[in-house]
Amino acid sequence: MIFNNKNNKRLPVNRKAKKAFSIYCSIIIAVILTACLSVTAFAAGNNQALTAVNNLSTFIFGLIRAIGLILLGFGIVQVGLSLKSHDPSQRANGFLTVAGGVVITFAKEILNLVTGS
Repeated sequence: MIFNNKNNKRLPVNRKAKKAFSIYCSIIIAVILTACLSVTAFAAGNNQALTAVNNLSTFIFGLIRAIGLILLGFGIVQVGLSLKSHDPSQRANGFLTVAGGVVITFAKEILNLVTGS
């Protein structure tokens, strides 16, 4: 057996084959992750599934509200710094960030207004 053979060369692979292989690998990984991470939820009885969904919805909207408050605070700081440095583009970006933070903070209330519930 010869292990130190210096004449080993890789076979050339064209771009189409590389792209097809990467798509194939992505599909395989997605299928494996879907199979491994899927969990069956069993409801025990009277409206427990609905309660669990409502609790999850409350938790997710709480996270969204926290992100909105962070953006709102960042926007206020950005507007304050722009007023200090007399930078109109930073001021415009600050006001846009404040507006986005307000919309994200009150996303649940806006959704309730739109859906009428």
